[in-house]
Amino acid sequence: VQLQASGGGLVQAGGSLRLTCVASGRALNLYNMGWFRQAPGKEREFVAAISRRGSSTHYADSVRGRFAISRDDAKNKVYLQQNSLKPEDTAVYYCAADQGIGSGWRVGADEYDFWGQGTLVTVSS
Repeated sequence: VQLQASGGGLVQAGGSLRLTCVASGRALNLYNMGWFRQAPGKEREFVAAISRRGSSTHYADSVRGRFAISRDDAKNKVYLQQNSLKPEDTAVYYCAADQGIGSGWRVGADEYDFWGQGTLVTVSS
């Protein structure tokens, strides 16, 4: 599967953005999906994940209550709604697909099989 993320940009603190990840090549419903981010000089970190059927979601503590992940398998898209953005949310955001089977959330970057190219979110104070 190929993934392409978009929707990043420059926003003031307190503002909102919606990131979109479009999948091609294979059906999105084959994968659990995740969003990660990487700030300059830092390691890539988990942001949010959604199960194959969209029945379950999981968030990093730093974004819980502000971000929401969703999916539309008919459109082969995954979304990350970002509200109440903070300067510390500034990063390149990546979507990723996990084809694994089994219980438990995957929050490590090395647990995901396919990656998009990233979209930059910059939050000004």
